[in-house]
Amino acid sequence: MKTLLIIDAQNDFIPNGSLPVPNGDQIIPIINKIQDQFDLVIGTQDWHPKDHISFASNHDGKSVFDEIEIHGQPQTLWPNHCVQGTAGAEFHPDLKTEKFEAIFRKGTNKTIDSYSAFYDNGHLKSTGLAGYLKEKGTTQLFLCGLASDICVYFSARDAVKEGFDCFFIEDASKALDKDVFEKLKKEMIAMGIQMVTSTSI
Repeated sequence: MKTLLIIDAQNDFIPNGSLPVPNGDQIIPIINKIQDQFDLVIGTQDWHPKDHISFASNHDGKSVFDEIEIHGQPQTLWPNHCVQGTAGAEFHPDLKTEKFEAIFRKGTNKTIDSYSAFYDNGHLKSTGLAGYLKEKGTTQLFLCGLASDICVYFSARDAVKEGFDCFFIEDASKALDKDVFEKLKKEMIAMGIQMVTSTSI
């Protein structure tokens, strides 16, 4: 079964959001266009409590994009984003969600961040996504969304470890930092993740 995993296409990650990915809104029409080509479509949402540990505002004397250590893991401090129940946490208004069979929320535990759609950053807690996809019969998993160098990258890495054949849809994703992503892209290819475009699916 061919599954599309749409990662964090949320208002806070597009221009005018609190943590905007450059040109993040440009992927929405592409994501809408390709959904019919998949047997199963799944969405994810960052869904943080307002006192989340990754927010710089919750650390006295720290600034946005400072790095600290949490549970032995490096942690970037972010602006408040995708707070539960806020407009910023909602999907982009133009994103078609009618075909979404399920939505998996991550980052709900205030004490640890969660970039991957499968696990938190310490691999302490599963979202249940891997089991869900396997039960549905997913073999090929196509990933897209925001941001390529963070949540999409970590999701793809975990997906490979879970045994899925993974495909990254380049033109249906955008990176927060393009230079960082160029390095990560080489890692993804080395892991066996195939780079594709929306027209080659």
